[in-house]
Amino acid sequence: MKVTIPTPRSRFLRVKCQKCGAVQIVFDRAATVVKCLSCGEVLAEPRGGKAKIRGEVVEVLT
Repeated sequence: MKVTIPTPRSRFLRVKCQKCGAVQIVFDRAATVVKCLSCGEVLAEPRGGKAKIRGEVVEVLT
């Protein structure tokens, strides 16, 4: 019997802040507002499911 393991639908993203250029890791389904640790700019806002990413997505982490 072959058991299928489901793949996760959510990912972690490496996001670059548009204001200061700092790179931070953000969950793509963030439930709270995620701010840049350097300057305080909003990087991700919750939208019920997937978060709205305000910065530039540099890399999708697996």
